[in-house]
Amino acid sequence: MKIIRLTDPQGRITHAELQGDGTALELKGDLWNGFQPTGKKAVVAKLLAPLAPTQILAIGLNYRRHATEMGSPFPEYPVLFTKSISSLQNPGDPIQLPRHLQSDKVDYECELAVVIGRDCKNVSASKAFDYVAGYTCANDVSARDWQKHAGGGQWCRGKTFDTFCPLGPCLVTPDEIPDPQNLGIRTLLNGKAVQDWSTNDMIFTVAQIIEFLSGSTTLPAGTVILTGTPHGVGMASTPPRWLRPGDQVTIEIEKIGSLTNPVAEELTS
Repeated sequence: MKIIRLTDPQGRITHAELQGDGTALELKGDLWNGFQPTGKKAVVAKLLAPLAPTQILAIGLNYRRHATEMGSPFPEYPVLFTKSISSLQNPGDPIQLPRHLQSDKVDYECELAVVIGRDCKNVSASKAFDYVAGYTCANDVSARDWQKHAGGGQWCRGKTFDTFCPLGPCLVTPDEIPDPQNLGIRTLLNGKAVQDWSTNDMIFTVAQIIEFLSGSTTLPAGTVILTGTPHGVGMASTPPRWLRPGDQVTIEIEKIGSLTNPVAEELTS
């Protein structure tokens, strides 16, 4: 099932099942207790991110070729950082380049996002998928100057500005993605592919990441996990390729779809 979250013409937030022809049928229920079809056609006034996360956890340097392009050794354990839930952005809404805290080095990162469907703690890799509600596309937008040089050694400042975590366009349930380690994933910048690889290049698999993150730590339902990006980021390009106002960024993942966001400057007044 491909589930979208939307605002209807009356301003209500609801969910619907995306159909093959691009239409959607309304669903009743919720992601945590299950949905039931209504058979009624949904009218989408605005497409929203597939969920409102309870937290956003992210893994860095998790693709072999990306670690290599960054000049970093393969990590012994998953490299964890967080993104604020206020960094969430809807499909179609703009990635805003920071202007109050100025950044001129904002980068794109296509990522497979995993949504935890029920509270879990100390989950083994062999049981990890029992806790997955679904998958979606993510863009781990990153202000590299704040990440690398102005964050006091921590990545979070450069990773967690408003609009720096677009999610969408839909949440795909696990029955449609039995193997998340074999998906094509890419970024299109103004229509040109700048990242184009496969999730089979991950150093730590989705199951291993869930095992690690849930170790001695409760992951509440609604946790979104970003699982890393493949090679081809703007920072590693020659010359570096930074996002500019007027750009358009599309994240595509096989079996999920396309997440597109324009790029604009932050309005500070």
